Amino acid sequence: SKHRFTHSLLAQPPLKTPGGTVRIVDTSNFPVSTTIAAAHVTIEPHGLRELHWHPNADEWSFFISGRARVTVFAGSGNARTFDYQPGDVGIVPRSLGHYVENIGDEEVEMLEVFRAPKFEDFSLEQWLKGSPSQMVLEHLNLQGSEEGRKFMEALRKSEGKEPVKPAKAKL
Repeated sequence: SKHRFTHSLLAQPPLKTPGGTVRIVDTSNFPVSTTIAAAHVTIEPHGLRELHWHPNADEWSFFISGRARVTVFAGSGNARTFDYQPGDVGIVPRSLGHYVENIGDEEVEMLEVFRAPKFEDFSLEQWLKGSPSQMVLEHLNLQGSEEGRKFMEALRKSEGKEPVKPAKAKL
């Protein structure tokens, strides 16, 4: 057959970030998979998979190792938080904002699966970068402040997508 029916997801180079790794498989690197896309994600202890949403499909998440907490945001100020351990499965409906937090002392490993030909996500950072500065600063109550100026400068300078964030010191 001219089609390749296998893909070595763990053999492909990951997107490495300070907080973990991401490997994506979809029609861009596995053309025969026209209805399923996936992301293999690792999150370092106490790190975060950034706040994001998927515009093209529900996310079905399978937790392989570690302990995770997922918070999902819906309309009208509704949010729900769920804890997961190895072997658990969760679902996040399309276009609902959510993040994944590693709440343990070992790496979280998970597989995100989508009924879609392409993996698509949109992060809060991307949304903030694409919004008018005045609107962002007003929503954060930082208009006219030095903190607001520094925030917008740092946002403009951010290099690209960093979907897994490292652990930060507690405030």
